Amino acid sequence: MANSFITKHALAQALQELMATVPFEKISITQICEKCGMNRKSFYYHFKDKYDLVHWIFDRDFEQITGPEGTVETDENQWDVLEKLCRCFYKNRHFYRKAFQIKGQNSFVEYFRERCRPFLRARLNVLIGEDWTDDFTVNFFADAFICAMGRWLAEPDSLPPEEFVARTKHLIQNCAAAIYEETESEEDAGEKTEK
Repeated sequence: MANSFITKHALAQALQELMATVPFEKISITQICEKCGMNRKSFYYHFKDKYDLVHWIFDRDFEQITGPEGTVETDENQWDVLEKLCRCFYKNRHFYRKAFQIKGQNSFVEYFRERCRPFLRARLNVLIGEDWTDDFTVNFFADAFICAMGRWLAEPDSLPPEEFVARTKHLIQNCAAAIYEETESEEDAGEKTEK
């Protein structure tokens, strides 16, 4: 098993180095294998294609944040997990910046969205209740979250991850409070009109 991880890690390192100078769509399996001194058979033993390798890199990084189960169970630590994830993306932003740009059916963005959906669904169940946490709601928040992260990473002078998360949290909390107050005011005004 250790040899399998070493092989995967070497292939991942080769892809990350290639992505620093070559557009992802132009990178071939042969180039990845040549970069780390392996053959194509070794690559295909571990990965279906280069997209699968990108996903494995993310899963490896994500597991280092969440542990082997890859779960975020308590409400208290979800902001911490987000900050750790953002720190990882920021530290490896040359790779993740390009990963977010991969297009197509097996894109990193689609994979990342699917990995985020269970966490968002669990959090939204707590915040707004299961009756309101349907696919539309989860997709809305997943799209907003992923778009914001992709834009943040794409900026040449990206905010430090701690600041990005703090500003995101502040924005969400203040907008939610303002919407609540606005709704309450409208309901109060409606009740006064009825009387």
